[in-house]
Amino acid sequence: MKKNSTSDHPASLKRRDFLALGAVPLAAALGPVNLADEHRPKTKTSSQETVRVGFIGAGANARAVQIPGFKRIDGCEVVAVANRSLESSQRVADEFGIPRAYANWRELIDDDSIHAVSIGTWPYMHRTLTLTALESGKHVLCQARMTNNAQEARDMLEASLLYPDLVCQLVPTSMSYRIDNVLKQLLRDGYVGEVLSAELQRLQTRFPTYDGDLDWRHDQQFSGYNILNIGASYESMMRWLGRATRVVAMSKIHVPYRRNSRGERTPATLPDHVDIIYELTDGAQVHMRASETTGLSTGTQTWIHGSEGTIHVDRRQRIFAGRRGATELTEIPNPRDEQAYYRVEEEFTNAIRGIEEVTMAPFETGVHYMEWTEAVHRSSQTGQTVSLPL
Repeated sequence: MKKNSTSDHPASLKRRDFLALGAVPLAAALGPVNLADEHRPKTKTSSQETVRVGFIGAGANARAVQIPGFKRIDGCEVVAVANRSLESSQRVADEFGIPRAYANWRELIDDDSIHAVSIGTWPYMHRTLTLTALESGKHVLCQARMTNNAQEARDMLEASLLYPDLVCQLVPTSMSYRIDNVLKQLLRDGYVGEVLSAELQRLQTRFPTYDGDLDWRHDQQFSGYNILNIGASYESMMRWLGRATRVVAMSKIHVPYRRNSRGERTPATLPDHVDIIYELTDGAQVHMRASETTGLSTGTQTWIHGSEGTIHVDRRQRIFAGRRGATELTEIPNPRDEQAYYRVEEEFTNAIRGIEEVTMAPFETGVHYMEWTEAVHRSSQTGQTVSLPL
């Protein structure tokens, strides 16, 4: 293994936020990647062969969910990790008993024994890592917020189509697993009749912290056009109601300055509050409000209004509904054994083995929500309605 990579911490962010980066300068993330080399080895696995996974970026979600998830799968091994530095890689390797710790992501991708990579860096790295991994014959599981913008998402999808034998998957939003099946069934059965409108409230209940830490989610350089968690919310809405055809939005940065790693006041470049109205293919209108500056708000909830009925999901993800003629909503049963659940690592591994196909969530889904996310950004900047697809 090489010695620890030397790369400066971007001054705008706290050092603890860089544990998932993989020691790559920003210029490398934006540069071209060769997809045309047909002579690189292509990784193939059979249904019986051990699937060996390497992690590029091992932040909180990777350590809490994904590494343990892969390690629970029979015939699957987590064999390598590349984090911000060799030291941080080694700490993760020691914690989880991972055999190899690399100083940077290129060393990991060059490891021919690895079949698949799990990408857990910030969005600005996702395109480069995905394209390079595919070129090296590796399957790709990429953390959500697919990438910086719609064009980079299309680049990733187009690259994946060049390698049909390789599995590409995004980590889907887990925000709505508990309620997905019930809502889809109610809507499929016509419970509300014709869908007329929907209201999504995705609000934090804390008051804003002025001069707080500058998180990567507040910095467009690292998070692209992704505002708060609106992409994840739209991903859920696509499952229930389908895709948008046009978008209009207004956004605001209520906390304009935050503290960087040196304690300096630094401008935040992504909104912390946004209001979005978009139209569905059937003409129904959706209003989404997302904010991290809404102290003592009622938090997250959803309303779906139709010609014959209404569905309400409260902040505890309890589902209430009522039809024409009722005087109030009543709670809809949602048995645990009928709920969807998180199984991303299992689905990804099974897809590599040819046992099942990826349904949650393929790159096509990511392109749709990245186009919608960019439409929100464009509309909020120009004041104009933006049509989809871009």
